[in-house]
Amino acid sequence: MNQSISKKGHYFPIMHMSGPNQMATDMMLLEKVKLNSDISIALRFYQWKGLCLSVGKNQKKLPSNWIDLAKRKEIKIIRRPSGGNAVLHSGGLTYALIWRSPPRRKREAYYLASQWLIKGFADLGLPLIFGNQSANPSEKNCFSTSTLADLIDPLGNKRIGSAQVWQKGSLLQHGEILLDPPAKLWMEIFKTKAPKPASISIPKISLVETLYKACRSCWPEVSWQDKKLTKKEYEKITINSMKYALNINQPDLSINPAESIASTASGRANPSG
Repeated sequence: MNQSISKKGHYFPIMHMSGPNQMATDMMLLEKVKLNSDISIALRFYQWKGLCLSVGKNQKKLPSNWIDLAKRKEIKIIRRPSGGNAVLHSGGLTYALIWRSPPRRKREAYYLASQWLIKGFADLGLPLIFGNQSANPSEKNCFSTSTLADLIDPLGNKRIGSAQVWQKGSLLQHGEILLDPPAKLWMEIFKTKAPKPASISIPKISLVETLYKACRSCWPEVSWQDKKLTKKEYEKITINSMKYALNINQPDLSINPAESIASTASGRANPSG
């Protein structure tokens, strides 16, 4: 990961916002890093306001029980700009890593962009390795399979599920760190038992700082700076957030709420893997 020229890294304190605003923030930061040659990398953690189910950009026809739960306002459903399957955001921690010039090969990019997560959890006594299952397009639940994009514990439990968006060679990788999934709601949504909670050895309060420290150690040549969103950036986020708000009343939920969401599966921005 070392680079010969020192670059800036931007770190944003944990943010609590709605699902659409979180996705708009991730994409805004990807655009910012992509256009600013002084920024090598950006990192942020966040948690979601309310119970939120995010679905992958290319996820088709959502199950009727998800729509029913959303109509009863028990959950909110949003569409991510990245691929992959559905993720229930409740009782966990979400991260977003934006990397201006990652390796072009997708597998290598996943490997290098996840090393700080592996180091951080190893420092906490929980070794993680990459999954080895093939992606299953018919599966609805992100945490039901563990691919090379995911990290699993020694017992084979998937602890972190990640997905990527590429734009002109720059990378957004965001993912969910599973900590304490809600058993009842998980069963209602996915019709299966929730994964086991994280080990009591994982300190939920100091986890963010431990992972940020691990990230800094993986990019030692980067000069890290604490940052906050500006008023103009918040305004832009609010406007763009509607791209990710799913209209649960539309007849065909395979149609994205906005065609302006960049594809993660086609175009020059997608690396070979």
